[in-house]
Amino acid sequence: MNNNLNTKNIMKRILIALAVLLAVQVADAQVKSVEAVKKAVQAAEDAANNPKKNTKVATWLKLATTYMDAYEAPAGNVLVNSPRVQIQMMMGNEKPVSSESVVIDGLNFKKEVYANKNLYFDEGDVLRIIEVTKPVFDDPLAKALEAYVKAYDVDAKKSKEKDIKEGIQAISQKYFMDGMNQYSLGDFNKAGDLLGKAAAASETAPYSVVDTTSLYNAGYIYWAAKDFETAKNYFEKCLANGYYYENGEVYAKLGDVYLNLGDKAKGVETLEAGFVKFPQSQSILIGLINYYLESGENTDRLFELIAEAKRNEPENVSLYYVEGNIHKQLGNFEKAVAAYKECAVVNPNYDFGYHGLGALLYDRAVELSEKASQELDDTKYAALVKEYEQVLLDAIEPFEKAFEVTSNPDVKMNCAEYLKNIYYRFSSVEDKYMQGYNKFNDYVKANAQ
Repeated sequence: MNNNLNTKNIMKRILIALAVLLAVQVADAQVKSVEAVKKAVQAAEDAANNPKKNTKVATWLKLATTYMDAYEAPAGNVLVNSPRVQIQMMMGNEKPVSSESVVIDGLNFKKEVYANKNLYFDEGDVLRIIEVTKPVFDDPLAKALEAYVKAYDVDAKKSKEKDIKEGIQAISQKYFMDGMNQYSLGDFNKAGDLLGKAAAASETAPYSVVDTTSLYNAGYIYWAAKDFETAKNYFEKCLANGYYYENGEVYAKLGDVYLNLGDKAKGVETLEAGFVKFPQSQSILIGLINYYLESGENTDRLFELIAEAKRNEPENVSLYYVEGNIHKQLGNFEKAVAAYKECAVVNPNYDFGYHGLGALLYDRAVELSEKASQELDDTKYAALVKEYEQVLLDAIEPFEKAFEVTSNPDVKMNCAEYLKNIYYRFSSVEDKYMQGYNKFNDYVKANAQ
């Protein structure tokens, strides 16, 4: 059972918020041309290599700001969250090389390709993403960060500490923004790398702030990409700094990471520790339920957790369905029947509950049929056949109900296959069974791939 938070949407909200923030920060700045930036960087590098100048904090601050200018240059004066009309005015004669419609996370965008960047406009013709494809220098933010660190080192009186802090903070934010852009564009490797750089930059003195947002999101991205070893490092650092994310989600993700890395003891220990702190967390509960279900360990603990989850979310019908599946797996037929039937009470339109009950009864009928085929005593044989037929007939109603309420074509086809077979078994008994067989046989033929 999956219980993934809609983290992507959460991250998007952060992205938009920061986009607005950064837009405000640079709105009044005059972005320099690429050639002007290159010349300025060269002059600043020359000064930094001059023994007479490289002991002055101003030299390194200048180098840092020129590399920041280099970072901004490909985008020009273009700002995220600006309407197309404004963008066109800002860009003057600069025209796109090509354009195309793209879909990002289910949303439609117009992608415009330029010589050094791609611009992504939403359906309202508002710019949402700037993707630099040809930076002036390789990772200018890293070079700017190095310069700020050097500025702090030579600033004996710490007279420029405030400026240096603000510069490092801006670098961290820009890395974060770029990481979120790459995440939205589907490049998880780049996204994770950039968010890691955002976190590392934030911890750089004198700013020295643990950026738990970047740490968590980097961990989440690597977790989603199944790079569990890298994800582990970020999630562990979150916990070490007392950051748990919403309702203890860090515990849920880190526990899952340990389990995927084969460290079952550490995985269940982490999940149980998270459950102590966040007993309302469905993610942690489900992680524990899945662990005990898959491991086969401590079934008493398993049902305790399910009961707790149901108390937290009594209208979460999937919990009753999972409970039914567990009882079925453990061979508790009557309890499985009760759990599947409870699904219909909680949500009368929950197709999996009906399907689960139908499949349970069908499998039970098959077991009885096999048992009957091996029974030599005529009386016992007749009793088994009678029971088998009744259980098989009992499966019709839940399968019919699942077929009726589902919008899932796979579930619908599966129900039709079951019903076709059941009705065929009794087609010679009564005409209604032959009619049922014809109905579902026709459906299967018409919808078979």
